[in-house]
Amino acid sequence: MAVLQKLCFLALVGSSLSAHLRNSTANVLRGGSNATAPPCQCQAANPAWVATTRTVPKCIFIDLGAADGNSFNEFLNNAYGPVANCPSGQWEALLVEANPQFTPALTAVAAQHPGMVHTYGSTAAYMCQGQTSFSIDPDAANNHWGSSMKTTHGSTQVTVPTVNVVQLLAENVAQGDWVILKVDIEGAEYDVIPCLAQYPNKGLLDIMFMEEHKWLQGNAVYSRPQFDSALATLRNTGISIPENYHSGTF
Repeated sequence: MAVLQKLCFLALVGSSLSAHLRNSTANVLRGGSNATAPPCQCQAANPAWVATTRTVPKCIFIDLGAADGNSFNEFLNNAYGPVANCPSGQWEALLVEANPQFTPALTAVAAQHPGMVHTYGSTAAYMCQGQTSFSIDPDAANNHWGSSMKTTHGSTQVTVPTVNVVQLLAENVAQGDWVILKVDIEGAEYDVIPCLAQYPNKGLLDIMFMEEHKWLQGNAVYSRPQFDSALATLRNTGISIPENYHSGTF
């Protein structure tokens, strides 16, 4: 994307973000800790991945922890930047959500936007392809917000496949796209982000909105210094990472 247009996006998004930050103390109080072995190892590149042949640039909104599509609706309402400014005036969205209770809602969202919304229902965002146990937070009043592959919430657990976030970028993003990555995956960010930082073409990503769940960092494959180093690497690549983002605040 042109530098001027990119700066416009960043300025408008930063303004929107600062107006909607909230305190995350309540989230900390509901966190648990149950370390488990990772379902697979980081895969930051693979020659078998098939890059898109698309030549028309677009906005690409990748939503990790998409729930029922609420953040996607915020994207359409310009919370992540003015959609009208998307390259060529076009966009696509990739919505990833592990909780199978949200799959019907995401399927309905995709049906409303055929060819533009691609859903990965009952699928956990991670650093590789595999399978994982996923615990569903019973708090329906808050959209089951603590559901996670990194902690447990009682007896309601399901086994779901994992999708490699790096592969999503490699196969769906073209040069010239404006790429927005939203990350709200209840602790799995501490594995995904260090793996993403190893991706040779990580510069395809323009901006990342990440909600940290610090009470789950101890369950990660990578150490805190490794995670912080990965964030620095991404920023040094030119990726904007706003501080103190919390999903659901727009």
